[in-house]
Amino acid sequence: MAKTIAVSDDVYEMLSKAKMKGESFSDVIKRLLKRQKISDIPKIIDDSEAGKIKELIERQKDVDLARLKGLL
Repeated sequence: MAKTIAVSDDVYEMLSKAKMKGESFSDVIKRLLKRQKISDIPKIIDDSEAGKIKELIERQKDVDLARLKGLL
């Protein structure tokens, strides 16, 4: 069942810009609400642990990039 909601003009513009081809506004809102950072999840990890995970991910990206450049 569909519901009608009111949003301000600036929010409407933001949603319009966020829409991908073939997406409805409902799809955009769902997609945007699902995005969470690891550090946003409460009581699972603290900020220092999230920072360590971010650092490890960045290191892995660097290693992957170096490997890729070696293959070219």
